[in-house]
Amino acid sequence: MLLHLSEWGVWESKTGNLALIALKRSIFMNIDLKTIFLPDTPLIEIILRGSVMYLSLFILLRIILKRQSGTLGMTDLLLITLLADASQNGMAGDYKSLPDGVALVATIIFWNYALDWLSFKSSYFQRLIEPLPLPLIKNGRLLRTNMRKELITDNDLIEQLREQGISDISRVKEAYIESDGKISVIENEEERHQKTEKKNS
Repeated sequence: MLLHLSEWGVWESKTGNLALIALKRSIFMNIDLKTIFLPDTPLIEIILRGSVMYLSLFILLRIILKRQSGTLGMTDLLLITLLADASQNGMAGDYKSLPDGVALVATIIFWNYALDWLSFKSSYFQRLIEPLPLPLIKNGRLLRTNMRKELITDNDLIEQLREQGISDISRVKEAYIESDGKISVIENEEERHQKTEKKNS
């Protein structure tokens, strides 16, 4: 049967629309909505995995590793990357659905908030979760025992002092490494008075 040119165009248009509809249907038919939206791992298992891995990593990082002054170095970045990769399977198992992922993320956020809340409410937990400031310099004298505890070399400490505009250790009354690894410095009274006078003049 021969089709008129105009009829051929209409038939071609209908055929194209049918093909497009079939393509869309095939795409959506291949999506397994049950796998996406229905949990495939018991909720209690996800919570338990997330809790154990989070608290285990916290204990390892808090007790075994030391505070380090300054910014993150190459070894720190490598450690964080490897820890994230190594702990992934321990936390997640083999889940594929969205609810499982949401439950795991919620568990991690919960423990992060819980530890911050405990640290805020209790001085005992604050000392347990965050290390106390440790003196590194006292009246211009390096406290090398404490420096060894935190694996801080003379060059590391002097570099931190230079960043705060201090070139001579004798000008330092006290210096501490804080819980976040930053170094706080208290200068001698004379040095502070001299700086104040220079600013006022």
